Amino acid sequence: MASTSSFDIVSDFDRQELVNAVDQTTREIQSRYDLKDTKTTVELGEQAITVHTDSEFTLESVHTILRTKAAKRQLSQKIFEYGKVESASGNRIRQEITLKKGITQELGKKITKLIRDEFKKVQASIQGDAVRVSSKSKDDLQKIIQRLKEEDFPVALQFTNYR
Repeated sequence: MASTSSFDIVSDFDRQELVNAVDQTTREIQSRYDLKDTKTTVELGEQAITVHTDSEFTLESVHTILRTKAAKRQLSQKIFEYGKVESASGNRIRQEITLKKGITQELGKKITKLIRDEFKKVQASIQGDAVRVSSKSKDDLQKIIQRLKEEDFPVALQFTNYR
């Protein structure tokens, strides 16, 4: 009897790598000549990163540094959702960068529909904020992973629990 194989499609990131990337960003801001006297702060919360700085120009520099440090730590740029720039006290500005985690129901339905349309012998089901894909053929599962990597989704996808 052939057993079924499966894997989960999730959207997640390594929290410790993000902590390290934010820490490196803060250190670079403190050491760079053009950003040293701006009193820029980057704070990591549970669901978001908050940036306080003095101008749009320094905010863009902070974005560049953060994206670079995250990329070096294999964090996807898709986890960052930049909010609107707000004015804060003392002629300063603030921006909240929301951290995207999990697959929404809408995106889960889109992924399962794509899998069902292109791969007939495969089952895909939404389980909370993940999608479980199972099949008797491991080759089909490999093809699904390749196909989903080709597609451009608004979140970073990882493939876990491959059995």
